[in-house]
Amino acid sequence: MNTKVLSLGGSIVAPEKPDTQFLNEFVRMAREWISSSEENRLVLVVGGGAPARIYQNAYKETCAALQTSPCDNAADWIGIMATRINAQLVKSVFGELCENGVVYNPTEEINFKGKVLVASGWKPGFSSDNDAVLLAKKFGANTVVNLSNIEKVYTDDPRKNPDAKPLDEISWKEFRAMVGDEWIPGKNVPFDPIASREAEAANLTVICSAGKNIENTRRILRGENYVGTTIRN
Repeated sequence: MNTKVLSLGGSIVAPEKPDTQFLNEFVRMAREWISSSEENRLVLVVGGGAPARIYQNAYKETCAALQTSPCDNAADWIGIMATRINAQLVKSVFGELCENGVVYNPTEEINFKGKVLVASGWKPGFSSDNDAVLLAKKFGANTVVNLSNIEKVYTDDPRKNPDAKPLDEISWKEFRAMVGDEWIPGKNVPFDPIASREAEAANLTVICSAGKNIENTRRILRGENYVGTTIRN
């Protein structure tokens, strides 16, 4: 089977609310690619987006008002629940192509039926990026496509550093030096540090690109030239 794993960032599925125009265009593109070969199938791991951010902020603000300390574990669970509602939406719009229920635990045995498998967040300490890496290993995919609201990885945060440069390619060693080794709920990095460690160890390639650019994602799936940053050993 030709299995492609896409980490579908919550920032493009539900930036403020569910983006129905994006979902419509993405599903049409995905159906077209799937139908181009009997071997083609997709694994989609969906992030939390606005629901995660809104509810995590509400938790932290309430803790501050109560003069209690917010707990990372609790904040992570709130984010995970947000990924689940987004994942259920994505599964539903794929209809008959997605026969399995939403995958909550990527380490369990999974009988992949149909042409699309949708997963959400798993448990505290991990982001949906990590779930994508685990599912890539499970289903023999050598690449994870990380679709978010950024087109490329930069040498630094371009919102804070005007001299930050976009990168076409970077090694796992260099990338991990940039993002560190610790996962913090809601941390804004191109690819989560824990997932990066696992991807490097498994010799996986990760492509970071702008998810709203549907034509670019089509080119990635087809193995054509694309705009994005490739991270590999």
